[in-house]
Amino acid sequence: MSAQEPRPDKPKEVFQGILFMIAGMGVVPVMDVLAKVLAGHIPALEVSFARFFFQALITMIIALVWTRSLSTLRPQRWGVNLLRGALLSGATLAFFTALKVMPVADAIAIFFVEPMILTALSAVILKETVGLRRWAAVAVGLLGAMLIVRPSFAAFGASALLPLVTATLFAFYLIITRKLAGEDSLLSMQFTTALGGGGTLGVVLLVAATTGIGGFELVIPDNLDLLMMVSIGLISFISHGFIVRAFALAPASVLAPFNYLEIVSATLLGYLVFRDFPDLPTWGGIALIVASGLYIAHRERLRAAP
Repeated sequence: MSAQEPRPDKPKEVFQGILFMIAGMGVVPVMDVLAKVLAGHIPALEVSFARFFFQALITMIIALVWTRSLSTLRPQRWGVNLLRGALLSGATLAFFTALKVMPVADAIAIFFVEPMILTALSAVILKETVGLRRWAAVAVGLLGAMLIVRPSFAAFGASALLPLVTATLFAFYLIITRKLAGEDSLLSMQFTTALGGGGTLGVVLLVAATTGIGGFELVIPDNLDLLMMVSIGLISFISHGFIVRAFALAPASVLAPFNYLEIVSATLLGYLVFRDFPDLPTWGGIALIVASGLYIAHRERLRAAP
């Protein structure tokens, strides 16, 4: 079999991939809930930096225990991998800042316009063919986001737009990831992403702390805060590991619909921890976003079929 030919999918592996994806989508909102709790008294910039710092530290420890060497963390191309981390750090900072005032489920629902933004960027940057029906699905998804943003904007102000910033930066992150597909190991990808993100936010945090910019003052965390910060880094490592493993076992078009399980777990956790529950317009927006995302996944499946 040549390198260009797709690997035939085995039903058992595809099922395992789906289970990994479900696990990843179930774990990710836990990180968001912890970030929202911390954002009540610690700046989102500091919480975002902690995510990448502890993710890098955990990755280094695992590499030393697993391979007894840090050489496995070295990527083939440093610059573009660090850029991935910088983009993800911007996405994380925007999202954690939104969580300071917004319900977790609402923020995640708006973020899920990311597949539509990714579709548009794929056409512009990667020169992929995007048909009229997929463009229509993109428009429907963005309309769903606006249904959520309008009342959220009235209630939370410009913060309601931050999940859209997160979605855009994350889509650029995925575009670069597609370009680098298969180049580096999972540990290398985790480490360079954390290094790029932590380095970017570390510089911003240092400038903010020394200049006294309002809202970004450095806060010394207590023991419980520090434990939650370490947990965010660990959850980030585990959830992204689950997702990467899922995509190694099953086609993207099969896994795409399971992304939306994150809204379910986020809604449940948001209700249990903060007593937040989406209102009717938000559910309408969620329905439009999910429907458009599923349709795009369906078109991708048809496009990938022999």
